Amino acid sequence: MSLHSPNQPRINQSWRRQTKRPKMFIPWVQMLLFLSLLFPAWVESEIRHYNFTVVLKNTTRLCSTKPIVTVNGKFPGPTLYAREDDNVLVNVVNHVKHNVTIHWHGVRQLRTGWYDGPAYITQCPIQPGQNYLYNFTLTGQRGTLLWHAHISWLRSTMHGAIVILPKKGVPYPFPKPDKQEIIILGEWWKADTEAVVNEATETGLAPNVSDAHTINGYPGPVSICSSEGAYTLHVENHKTYLLRVINAALNDELFFKIAGHDLTVVEVDAAYVKPFKTDTLFLGPGQTTTALLTADQGIGKYLIATSPFMDTVVTVDTVTGMGYLRYNHTHPLIPTTMTSIPPVNATSLTSVFAESLRSLNSKEYPAKVPLTVDHSLLFTFGVGINPCATCFNGSRAVAAINNVTFDLPTTAILEAHYYGTKGVFTDDFPGKPLIPFDYTRTTTPSNLQTMNGTRVYRLAYNSTVELVIQGNSILAPESHPAHLHGFNFFAVGRGLGNYNPEKDRKKFNLVDPVERNTISVPTAGWTAIRFRADNPGVWFFHCHLEVHTTWGLKMAFLVENGEGPNESLPPPPSDLPQC
Repeated sequence: MSLHSPNQPRINQSWRRQTKRPKMFIPWVQMLLFLSLLFPAWVESEIRHYNFTVVLKNTTRLCSTKPIVTVNGKFPGPTLYAREDDNVLVNVVNHVKHNVTIHWHGVRQLRTGWYDGPAYITQCPIQPGQNYLYNFTLTGQRGTLLWHAHISWLRSTMHGAIVILPKKGVPYPFPKPDKQEIIILGEWWKADTEAVVNEATETGLAPNVSDAHTINGYPGPVSICSSEGAYTLHVENHKTYLLRVINAALNDELFFKIAGHDLTVVEVDAAYVKPFKTDTLFLGPGQTTTALLTADQGIGKYLIATSPFMDTVVTVDTVTGMGYLRYNHTHPLIPTTMTSIPPVNATSLTSVFAESLRSLNSKEYPAKVPLTVDHSLLFTFGVGINPCATCFNGSRAVAAINNVTFDLPTTAILEAHYYGTKGVFTDDFPGKPLIPFDYTRTTTPSNLQTMNGTRVYRLAYNSTVELVIQGNSILAPESHPAHLHGFNFFAVGRGLGNYNPEKDRKKFNLVDPVERNTISVPTAGWTAIRFRADNPGVWFFHCHLEVHTTWGLKMAFLVENGEGPNESLPPPPSDLPQC
C-alpha cells in the first residue's frame, strides 16, 4: 500500500525516506536476511523528513480577505504521513512576526518531551526568523492524529492531519478501504484571531465567537460568496472510503453527518475501537474519528454538514459548515439530498456516541487498563471571576482546575525541571479540591475568585493514576474536552452530577474502555480516566477549548525519571529555542 492516500496529492514540501537498520555482525547477516522476509516490519523503520515553513497567506472566506498564519501557505496545512514506529523529523522555520510552536497532538513522545510543543511548558517559542527541528518516533501508534500551533490562538489556521499507517505487511483490523480521505473541521473568523483574543484579554470579557464552521477550510454555501467554493468528496458507487475526520476548531465541539449514509467508526485518537454504525459523529476540539463509508446510493449529490454542540447558556457560533458528497457521473444540476442537523443541545446524541466507544481489546491490540491505582485524583473544571483594575467592569473572566488558575511562566517548565532552576514552578498542585462543595449545584457561590499559580503535580515513574474530571456549575456548567499530553488514557467511567466514589467506581469499565488522548467531560457531570505514568518529563493537561486554556484552565504533570537511561529524560537538543 502506498504511504500516501490514493486520492491525496503528494505534499509539495515532500518527505525523504531513509532506512534505519540495526547494526549487524557478519555471522548474523544470513539470519537477519531470513527474518526480514518473515518479519519485514521488525528489521526496518523509516525516517520521514518534512519542512514546515510558517508564512502568511492572504485568504478569502465569507466575502472577506485577510492574511492568515499557515504552514507552507496551505489552509489546512500539509498532512504528515508516516507508519507506526517511523522516526519523524520536521524542520519548522518561522517567517511571521509571531512566536510559534507546533504540538503533535496525540503523539506519545516517549522520552522526547522536548519536541511536544506547548509554549513555555516543554519549550520556549520559535521566534521570528528562527527554526527548530522536531524529532520524534511514532511508537506503537497507528491511525489519525493532528498537529497544530500551541501558542495563543494561532492554531485557528495553523493545523493539519497526521496519518499513521500500520507497519508494512500489517493489515487493518477492519475491511481494507478502496480509498482514504482527510476531513478537517474548523472555525473561521472574519477578524484576525490574534486581535480577537488580545481584545478579550484586555477587556476581561469573553472573546467573540467565530463567524462560520469549515470543512477542509471552506464554510460552504452559507453566504452569498458562492464563488469561494465548498469541499466536495467525490465517490464511486460500491467503493468503500476511510474517512479520517479531525476537529481542529478552537472552541466548538462538533457534530458531523453525511446525508443518506451511515458511518462505521473503527478508530478514535489513533486507537482502534470495536466497530459500530452511526449516522452522526461527535468530536471535541483535538479529537479524531476514523470511519468507513460505503458509497451505496448509486448516484446523486448529498449534503455533508458540521454543526456545533452546546447544551448550556454559553454563546456559540451556530452556523452550519457545509460540503457535498458527489457520486461520479452525477448530473451537475441534480438537487442536493439534505439531512437533518442535530439540535445544538442534543446531549443524548453525545452520550450515545461516547458510550458506544469501546477499545478493540484483541490479542494484537489489548487494552492495558491499570487495575491498581497509586494516585487517586479529583480535578474540578470551571470558570470564575477575578479582579482586574484595567478591565471592563473591573474584573476578568478566568478558568481553573481545583480553583487554581494556571499562570504561564516566562521560561519552559521542562527546562527548569531538567536543570533544577528555582522559581519557575512549584510542585504543590492540589490532587483534590481544597474545599469540597456541591460542584453541580445551580446556585452561584458568593466568592467567584480563583487562586493563581504555576503548579505541577509530581508523579513517580511508572505509577498509575486514576483521575476523575468533575465539571462544576459555577457561573455556567459546560462540556469540557480535556487533553493530556504525552499519554493515552482509558476512559473508564462517566456520569452526570457529582462523582460518588463508592457508587460510581463499581460501574467502571476496566475491560474494554476506549483509549484516547482527549475526552469530553459532560456538562455538570464527570469523566474518569486511568493511565500509567511511563513517560518522564513535563506533560500539559488542559481544556482544549482555547478560550478556557487562555483563561487558565490548565496544569501540568511532572513525571520523574525511572531507573537508567531508558526510563529517563535525555538532555535537551542543541537547537532548543531560547526565551
